[in-house]
Amino acid sequence: MNVIIKELSNDSKQIADVQKFLFNMIKIEFGYDYVPEWHQDVMNMKEYYIDPKKNNFFVAYAEETGEIIATIGIRAYDKDFPEFRHLYSKETTSSIWRLFVDRRCRRCGLASKMFSVAESFANAVGYDDIYLHTHKNLDGALTFWTKMGFVVSLDANDELQTVHMDKKIQGLEISPQAYDLRYAVKL
Repeated sequence: MNVIIKELSNDSKQIADVQKFLFNMIKIEFGYDYVPEWHQDVMNMKEYYIDPKKNNFFVAYAEETGEIIATIGIRAYDKDFPEFRHLYSKETTSSIWRLFVDRRCRRCGLASKMFSVAESFANAVGYDDIYLHTHKNLDGALTFWTKMGFVVSLDANDELQTVHMDKKIQGLEISPQAYDLRYAVKL
């Protein structure tokens, strides 16, 4: 399967297709539908990912069918967790959002490639760090992010099993391959 990774554009059909994919993946992975306080970015993709110059959203398509098979968003850190006020800022810290890979396309490097594209973008626009949070109960999530170079900054020990992680990217030498937005995936 050939995969093409594109930046999300301000095209209403593309945005609607991405929103449908995201809510389907949220239902599969987390078992719930739209929650207003958790999904403002999905409902307002233009405001969160398209308009701000230091934000972006990438979508992977199966070239043969045009089907969306993976997504990842990167945006300025915009949370206000008291324990991180001294560590992160919207000027220097980016944050990863909505990395989802269709189950049929997992374990072939697509998530790593999606992250590589987002990391390259964050580095190119001048962020120093990348923040994310994940959940210990998501199959393979903590292991994946650790392999990508993230370290745990806080285990919240909450009911959602939230783990906060970060990675320094300032001055990283990023491979030119990270900018190649087309590659083949063997399934």
